[in-house]
Amino acid sequence: MEVNADNVRSQMRKGVLEYCILCILDKHEAYASSIIDELKKADMIVVEGTLYPLLIRQKNQGLLSYRWEESTQGPPRKYYCITERGRAQLSEMDAAWQEMVNAIETLKK
Repeated sequence: MEVNADNVRSQMRKGVLEYCILCILDKHEAYASSIIDELKKADMIVVEGTLYPLLIRQKNQGLLSYRWEESTQGPPRKYYCITERGRAQLSEMDAAWQEMVNAIETLKK
């Protein structure tokens, strides 16, 4: 049976996208297109159809908030920012990520 490397990478990325979004917004507020650009720079390729449901879910969980800002080019932009609850979640995710990395490194030895 052949392993589909692209599918494996895609599934792993989906599992950490919410973490990545919080990491980006912990540094600065951003609108969806700029979040996508930052994810692409990190080789975390994602499309708007994937990002928007995650942003909505994180907003509904109280992890993010947003504000509208007028744009000189086109319609107003929705800028997302992390909330205190989001920062607490990010801290938990940081710890969980480190535990997972440590476990995998142990298993690989």
